[in-house]
Amino acid sequence: MTKIRVLSYNLHGLKDDRRALAAAVRQAAPDIAILQEAPRRFRWRQKSAALSRDLEMVVGGGGLPALGNLILTNLRVRVVADWNIRYPLTPGREMRGAAFVRCRVGRATFVAAGCHLSTDPSERPSQAELLKQAMREVSEPLLLGGDFNENSGGAAWRMLADGLTDAAGGDERLTFSVANLRHRLDAIFVDPRMTVLQYDVIDTPETRAASDHFPVLVDLEIAA
Repeated sequence: MTKIRVLSYNLHGLKDDRRALAAAVRQAAPDIAILQEAPRRFRWRQKSAALSRDLEMVVGGGGLPALGNLILTNLRVRVVADWNIRYPLTPGREMRGAAFVRCRVGRATFVAAGCHLSTDPSERPSQAELLKQAMREVSEPLLLGGDFNENSGGAAWRMLADGLTDAAGGDERLTFSVANLRHRLDAIFVDPRMTVLQYDVIDTPETRAASDHFPVLVDLEIAA
């Protein structure tokens, strides 16, 4: 069995306290950080590299090709492949996508994916359907972290969670917004071949200063 720790975190476009963000992620010490609203525009490579240094991790995949979905890893994780998808652009809306990274830790190989669905409820189901199709093409155990921009009863949420395990179990702690908690927009779904050992929504002074979302943290065990 191989154990890994996974963080999913919407960074709010890095508009908030970078020192608090770095401290929060370093304290959580994930093997994999699945980030939304990471650098996606001018000088995104340099900005992603700088962010990874701040968080004491390395870039695994994503960035501009995944339209702001960035996956970082620590040195325990070996990235063997990465790829991205993009959803069709609705005129007047923001183009979005998803990032995939094939990872190896010890004898276990698995895929980590990250996404940030549209704020427009008319777009989310079609985006979720395209993402689900890409997920079905993966043969290895897969985990998906993201900001789904809807609560657990939503159509896109249900589509993506189908066949997977919501790492929260019965823990319905809210993740957004930090200033006025009303929604659980952020989650990690895991393959049945993974066991959830621990789940947390990190509410600390650092995470309250670092973003408008709280990060989700899970410890998983994967059958090698």
